[in-house]
Amino acid sequence: MKHLAKAILTMGLTHILSPGSLFAQPLSDDVGKQLVEAHCNACHTSDRIASSVGYNQTGWQHLIATMVNLDGNPNREKITAYLAKHFPPKSRRNPQLVEGDLSVTFEEWVVPTLGQRSRDPIEAPDGSIWWAGQWGNLIGSINPQTGEMREYPLPASAMPHTVTHDSNGNIWYTGNKNGTMGKLNPQTGEITEYKMPDPQAKDPHSAIFDDNGALWFTLQHSNMVGRLIPSTGEIKLVTMPTQDARPYGIKIDSEGTPWVACNGSNCLVKVDPTTMALSEYPLPNESTTVRRLDIADDGMIWYVNSGRGRLGRLNPDNGEVKEWPSPSGPKSHPYAIAVIGDAIWYNESGKRPDALVRFDRKNETFQSWPIPTGEGDAQIYAGIVRHMRPTHDGNLLIHQSATNRIILVKPEAQKN
Repeated sequence: MKHLAKAILTMGLTHILSPGSLFAQPLSDDVGKQLVEAHCNACHTSDRIASSVGYNQTGWQHLIATMVNLDGNPNREKITAYLAKHFPPKSRRNPQLVEGDLSVTFEEWVVPTLGQRSRDPIEAPDGSIWWAGQWGNLIGSINPQTGEMREYPLPASAMPHTVTHDSNGNIWYTGNKNGTMGKLNPQTGEITEYKMPDPQAKDPHSAIFDDNGALWFTLQHSNMVGRLIPSTGEIKLVTMPTQDARPYGIKIDSEGTPWVACNGSNCLVKVDPTTMALSEYPLPNESTTVRRLDIADDGMIWYVNSGRGRLGRLNPDNGEVKEWPSPSGPKSHPYAIAVIGDAIWYNESGKRPDALVRFDRKNETFQSWPIPTGEGDAQIYAGIVRHMRPTHDGNLLIHQSATNRIILVKPEAQKN
């Protein structure tokens, strides 16, 4: 089925409702409580407020402005005063930052539609940057030279989890809520949907192309891995060997073999690209879970041990595993990961601010930085980074979905 998307240039501010609105936990009785419930809990549960780093009143105003437009609302002061009183700044989740010789800069873009949970940025062959606005049911692009942005509304209930691109410049997304894979032609705005052939395959998640043009993807809660051949539209699905393994991140090695991370079990899984037979590689400790993985030029599989707060490496030739404790400890919840040259980059999503961590795989040393949003006195810290990918020139694309930001990280020269 095809759908013609209308490209929207720098859209107006929009209030997006989330599907979790009905499950807010009780808030403290005080002046402003009902206003917070009406304006904040309409979009997300109040446990998201409680789990934040906390802010003063000015900080709450800056953060709310990235979610919903309260300009001219006579109750804004009461709302932010309530939040500042009951959710002030706190340090219990501060990361353990590690100093080092490298410096980085963060260049950010605020995407147009508020509350969309922008995520998973990727650089296309023409240098444009694409992202998925999951709660906004859209995908968008940035011209990094001019800052111009376009947003493309998707078919109903697609709720894209990620975006990727093919060799022809088409942009693909995973329809996480309507069981589809979708392709956008940026030149025409035309969208083509590919429905899952199995009604149990409900939640396409992460996706990547191999060099032969096949699109590989995971379906986390459906516990499946899929392959789509764009030239025919054929989709083949296989179920993970372990129940509730929850396949999450997926990458392709130099031989064209897909590797999958298990977010519900202590394993990585190798996929035969021809037969789609699945081979499990067990990882130490039953509490190990893996959000994402990446593959170095020497064939080593690097992964984040999200369940135990570690960085790990699997040698696929002999199954040998080595892990390093992340700087902020067992509750740091490493999430996204990318290999760039001799560096392994990942984030500690269990901390506030979210820490960006660099691991030198030759020297086995760490360095880390807080990930900012905004500038000067408007700077706030709110995670989390769910995916990161390198650019063609060795920089790093990340995001802050809670604050509508796409961020380009540029490693700089060594400090003197």
